[in-house]
Parts: sequence; structure tokens; C-alpha cells
Amino acid sequence: MGQHESNTKLIWKVFGFLSLVTIVEVILGIIKPHSLHYTNFLGTSLLNWIFIILTIVKAAGIMWYFMHMNHERKNFVNSIIIPLIILIPYLVTLLLIEGSYIHDTMAPFVNWKY
Repeated sequence: MGQHESNTKLIWKVFGFLSLVTIVEVILGIIKPHSLHYTNFLGTSLLNWIFIILTIVKAAGIMWYFMHMNHERKNFVNSIIIPLIILIPYLVTLLLIEGSYIHDTMAPFVNWKY
């Protein structure tokens, strides 16, 4: 009975953490603070970097607890984590390069006031 209660507490803690991160993302998306939205860093705004980092944190939390990676052997965890550490920055870089290109190419034809 004690094991079930501790798992329930852990699930609620993880749920609370993931909910808190999601609420922060939604609030930042609605408010769009000027200092974060219009400050560029490595090809995009600081607000976008915050969204990217918070999304990666949520994905890691889901994988760690709900996919039970915290109970697996170290080599198995590394075989999943290391490719993701390489793949995620690569995909983010491609996204930023292509997004910047599309924005620069389409800027004369699109009204960007949204």
C-alpha cells in the first residue's frame, strides 16, 4: 500500500510541474513581453528560446517519469538521450535558418502584423 501512495504522490508532483511549465508558456505567449520578444539571440528572439527550452524540459520530464527512464540501466538511457542531444539542436538550427529565410523572402508580400 505504501508503494502505491508514493507513486501517486510522484505522479501528482510531475503533473503539477508539467502544468506549471505549460502555464508559464501560455502566459508568456499571451503577454509577449517586449524585452523578450524583440531581443534577438542566435537568430531568433529570447522569447522563442524560452519556448524551445521549456518544451525540451517538458519532453524530458515526460520521458523520464512516464516512460520510466529513471528505472532503466544507464547504457540504455544513454542510447536514447545522446542521439536526442545531437538531434534536437540540429533540428532547431534548421528550423531557425529556414524560418528566417521564409520570413525574409515573404516579407514584401505578407502583412506580418498579427
